[in-house]
Amino acid sequence: MKLKYLILLIVTAVILAFDQITKVYIDRTMELHTTITVVENFFNITYMRNKGAAFSFLSTFSYRLPFFILISLVAVAVIVLVFLRLRTDQKFTAVALSLIFAGAVGNLIDRVRLGEVIDFLDAHWYDHHWPAFNVADSAICVGVAFLALDMIFEERRQKRR
Repeated sequence: MKLKYLILLIVTAVILAFDQITKVYIDRTMELHTTITVVENFFNITYMRNKGAAFSFLSTFSYRLPFFILISLVAVAVIVLVFLRLRTDQKFTAVALSLIFAGAVGNLIDRVRLGEVIDFLDAHWYDHHWPAFNVADSAICVGVAFLALDMIFEERRQKRR
């Protein structure tokens, strides 16, 4: 098995397991909209449901569920196509794409299963809250950041050649 596929398999399995286990745990042990303070004025566990995308974008759109499922499926397909074209030396890119893939699949599972996404990580500074998010969202953000870094480094590698 090529290393890039092993990376995809391991990263996806770990992220999906952690994402789904935490969401099921939150759903079974907390009431909706309840909060557990972890670090005063900085971080809470707050059980939320998000019908939209990031920052509840399009949460009132009539066809939001089929729209978001379609967008997720397209994103997964595009990631797979890009992944298939990776060179063997692009291990960091493989990790980045695997994180984005796993996050997209994790939130897709919620949308298909529940019609919305479970969010529970609540970062804030006193009363200034960042929108609640989850493990899948975190994986997507880290993956995108890694991909951006990789693009910068790839550009520098190309200039040296």
